[in-house]
Amino acid sequence: MKRCNKCLMADTKPGVVLDEEGVCQACRHYEQRKNIDYAQRRKLFEKICEKHHRNTAYDCIIPVSGGKDSHYQVHFVKNLFKMNPLLVTVGDPFTKTEAGKKNFANISEQFGCDVVQLHLNRKVTRQMIRIAFEEFGSPTWPIDRAIYCFPIRLSIQMNIPLVIYGENVNYEYGGIQTTEVYSAKEQINNDVAKSFAKDWWLAKGVKERDFNQFVYPVGDTNPIYLSYFVPWDGYANYSAAQAMGFTDLTDEWKRDGYIESYDQIDSVGYLINVWLKYPKFGFARATDVVGYWIRSGRIDKEKGAALIREHDHKLDERILQDFLSFTGYTKGQFFDIVERFWNTDIFEKTTDGWKLKKEAEINV
Repeated sequence: MKRCNKCLMADTKPGVVLDEEGVCQACRHYEQRKNIDYAQRRKLFEKICEKHHRNTAYDCIIPVSGGKDSHYQVHFVKNLFKMNPLLVTVGDPFTKTEAGKKNFANISEQFGCDVVQLHLNRKVTRQMIRIAFEEFGSPTWPIDRAIYCFPIRLSIQMNIPLVIYGENVNYEYGGIQTTEVYSAKEQINNDVAKSFAKDWWLAKGVKERDFNQFVYPVGDTNPIYLSYFVPWDGYANYSAAQAMGFTDLTDEWKRDGYIESYDQIDSVGYLINVWLKYPKFGFARATDVVGYWIRSGRIDKEKGAALIREHDHKLDERILQDFLSFTGYTKGQFFDIVERFWNTDIFEKTTDGWKLKKEAEINV
């Protein structure tokens, strides 16, 4: 495992390739921002809004969670461009934080927007989470898949073609997309919730009638990324969201393995999938955030490396217990399944458990 010479992202992340100077795509894309005419892109966004504007109905859909980026998206679209968005969200079955509850209510209260929320079938979702965990080590696959599919399905059914997402994760953070585009029509093909054939799921016992929300719909829809039109910065979005009533986890929960209190704060057990990147790829949430902070100049590599060493491997007990509570696994069963997914190219098993091989450790 090698790490980016600039931001310390691991090249084990699916889609990440270090160039001849040992630098990842996310850093190269960030550097390219200085050559982008964002004023011109903002004019393009204005034209898109004018095309879809309606005086008496919803004129766009914004997929939201209630988090910091959701607050920024709705502010940008409704307050600055005077659109009338319908907010759409997919709820997961895990315990919600108090901050998450407050933020979800606040986003409707603050901006005066209607919200449609899909509550996934808990029984089917539990079944699919267990299958996804045991078969490919990604338990939140059905939730992530529904998050991608449901807003598009609603867009088609309600004849609201414009769907405005936040950042393009496949471009902003390194992935299969090397050219920045504003269309999000290819979003479903990224590595977050890649397609698995319906027949594969049916063979695992999922009923066809229960699979509807996980099939990406086809129809007249125009999904776009807001990050194409503005220089996307999660920390700046956090600062802006605070002024709009956003609440972080500072007074509620200090999460093991996390170096901030403002991102992915809505749900508890869902975060098990974030930690599972560690056995599979050798990095977890601390590496992600360190990358964001280094690229934006908030910290240097030495500070970032220290944060990764201290936090990246840690699994928060509250996250684990909430995941176990919903899925029905015991702790022993959970770690027996995780045992299958330790990446032996970068980890070795010792008397103290799985440890990164020396050549895979950070050397800064």
